[in-house]
Amino acid sequence: MQGTVDGFSYGLVTPVVAYLMACLGGALGLRCTARSVLVAQSWRVGWLALGAAAIGSGIWTMHFIAMMGFSVRETPIHYDRGITFASLAVAIVMVGVGVFIVGYRGATGVALFTGGTITGLGVASMHYLGMAGMRLNGVLGYNTFTVAVSVVIAVVAATAALWAAGQGRGFLWSIGASLVMGLAVTGMHYTGMAALRVHVHSSPGAPAGESPATLLAPLMIGPLVFLCLAGVVVMFDPLIVMGKPVWTPAERKPGVPAHPEVDDTGRRPLLRTPERAGYRGPRTPQRR
Repeated sequence: MQGTVDGFSYGLVTPVVAYLMACLGGALGLRCTARSVLVAQSWRVGWLALGAAAIGSGIWTMHFIAMMGFSVRETPIHYDRGITFASLAVAIVMVGVGVFIVGYRGATGVALFTGGTITGLGVASMHYLGMAGMRLNGVLGYNTFTVAVSVVIAVVAATAALWAAGQGRGFLWSIGASLVMGLAVTGMHYTGMAALRVHVHSSPGAPAGESPATLLAPLMIGPLVFLCLAGVVVMFDPLIVMGKPVWTPAERKPGVPAHPEVDDTGRRPLLRTPERAGYRGPRTPQRR
């Protein structure tokens, strides 16, 4: 029997909140990625890791907030805890690989294409792995073409977001990019959900797993707290907000003492010749 699927059980509440979470994670991740190009190599790893975790957590939280509004009329829906955790890990790891490629190779050419493709595939993998963690009295089926469209949307959105992060522009630039990224990621989610078909079968009792109220709500507290902490880091770091260094460190070389800069007047230095020093040459003896 074909199940009656409803992805908007709470109206527009879950899509809007899911979109905002995707934008928040994208904004934090893109600013951290942009920040990584302004620091020394030793600090770059930390900023790229923070950016990957922010993007992955935001996308994962977006997905399961949207899933809170998903229901099948003929059967209750539960979730497998292990697969749900694994989908979060997949999102962070695969997004991290893409972010590190662009962070170290630059947001151009092959590096951008490779990083964007891996990141987009990570977003799609997180989505469909999270769907595989659903437990209900039925079997899930997908329309192949619609699934392919959702994966393409994820790859294009990830590539565009990484390109925007690599431009090293200001805070408003990243905000605009995160809004577009949030729209694309949310669109990818609901495109993938449009490909879903549920074939319900009669089975006594509730399905295995845990209900959304007992699993998803507490599970989302961790990523939400992490995103809030990452937001605090962004707000109190001027390099992330301004998008450029607020000071330029002086060049220090061993053996060269520091000295103040002298304005170049464009005049040639005055040579100190013997005549200007008061020396008139050797004196010749006078004849008597």
